[in-house]
Amino acid sequence: MGMEPTPYVKAFTVMIQFGAILSVVVLYFKRFFRFDLPQDMWHEERKWRRGLSRFRFYFLLVVGVVPAAILGLLFNDWVDEALGKVWIIALNLLIGGVVMLFIDRLIRNNHKEEVTYGKAFAIGLFQTIAMFCPGMSRSMSTIVGGMSVGLKREVAAEFSFFLAVPTMLGAFVLEVIKFWKSDTLYILQEHWVTLLIGNVVSFIVAMVAIQTFIKYLKRHGFAAFGVYRILVGGVILVLMGMGVELALV
Repeated sequence: MGMEPTPYVKAFTVMIQFGAILSVVVLYFKRFFRFDLPQDMWHEERKWRRGLSRFRFYFLLVVGVVPAAILGLLFNDWVDEALGKVWIIALNLLIGGVVMLFIDRLIRNNHKEEVTYGKAFAIGLFQTIAMFCPGMSRSMSTIVGGMSVGLKREVAAEFSFFLAVPTMLGAFVLEVIKFWKSDTLYILQEHWVTLLIGNVVSFIVAMVAIQTFIKYLKRHGFAAFGVYRILVGGVILVLMGMGVELALV
């Protein structure tokens, strides 16, 4: 069951990520674009420090994205070929669900709200887990990473979304370059209307999903998501054990 992805399917999957990226930027516009710098900040040390602190948000994102950027450039193709197997993804879904239940139960009362550079780097390392363990979603890995270093779960979730912007944008650009090198960039030109519609839908769905997720997370935690992952991973493994052929699309 399943089929080999066509170049168009690959292109569509990559391109609609832009809508999701844009939704995060729009939702947190004031966090991403703070340019109200103190006047004459370069001529007075106190103002200079205060002005520089306005860029701290961007520095944190750079620190957080470094591990994924380095490892992604080095191992991206190998990971897709070696680890992109259905049974591996199903197993990681199951394991990830157990981890989410474990984290939600043991460290649900974190109270720290400040993301330091050390924490940003640690969360960035957790993000690479998703790269080498397909089925361990990027958001799950970074949120668990944030909670593991003491952040409140909603703060960890928000930083996970912030970190998604440079990470997904980098992956997006990398895939577009691959299309260009393989002479399949024409697909984007031929199907630009479909891709535009896909991005609009992706943008709207992501906007609703992010806001709903944050509200739900504050009240209920990760338990439901952990159970969902365990059920999906378990069902896939059972089906494969029964001889049902499954393939990635």
